[in-house]
Amino acid sequence: MPFAIHDRTRIYWRMQGEDEKPVMVLLNSIATDQTLYDRVILLLVADFRLLRIDTRGHGASDAPSGDYDLDMLAGDVLAVMDAAGVAVATICGLSLGGMMAMALALKAPERVDRLILACTSAQMGAEFWGPRIAAVREKGTASIADAAIGRLYSDAFARANKPLMDTARREIATMSDDGYAGCGAAILAMDFIPRLDEIAVPTLVIGGTLDMATPFEGHGDRIAAGIPGAKIAMVAAGHLACAENPQAFAQSIHDFVAPLRIDAH
Repeated sequence: MPFAIHDRTRIYWRMQGEDEKPVMVLLNSIATDQTLYDRVILLLVADFRLLRIDTRGHGASDAPSGDYDLDMLAGDVLAVMDAAGVAVATICGLSLGGMMAMALALKAPERVDRLILACTSAQMGAEFWGPRIAAVREKGTASIADAAIGRLYSDAFARANKPLMDTARREIATMSDDGYAGCGAAILAMDFIPRLDEIAVPTLVIGGTLDMATPFEGHGDRIAAGIPGAKIAMVAAGHLACAENPQAFAQSIHDFVAPLRIDAH
């Protein structure tokens, strides 16, 4: 298994696709791992080398105790890119992954050629994340698993996909308490609103029409308004749009990237 080391922490990564293709880095949400993108991989791999990462505290990556921050998590991504021999990439992140993508674009803009920010936010309220972090630190992730699932998928999708819901609930309930709380602290401390106009790379903001965790109105729309020239695509899905509607998610990426390739030539 390939690991990169950053800040004495091992970060697991995996590369898929043909060597000559451009690289797209895929960053997962809180309470998932790189398998979040399983349903969309085959729809993207013909055009990209796909570099997937288990965010610190998730999956096979280490889960050190204490608060994390987005600069730290962006540093993890840079360490993985270095380990994989990737100088520049498209960075696609969903939810926490989108926050990491924005942090990376601000920290090391020379490593990013375009951004895809899905079902994410540039600023989250303490009224949700403060109590959620406290609950996980006191009672563990099992105590919030049911509530978390209710925010990740639309009701109709959840009813039609009980095996997937049971699997996702089990994965949340058994993930590292330190990993969840550490990443929750990074979300709690985030405020990119004043700096969005510093992001200069082509950017696509994807919203989920049924997203209850980061509704486009109040979250995605603020990102699109703040990043110069940002494009918008809406996908009929809940918060984890790449898993719930992979065809529309992949199509929105292809529609965004294709004109940029034409312009480059």
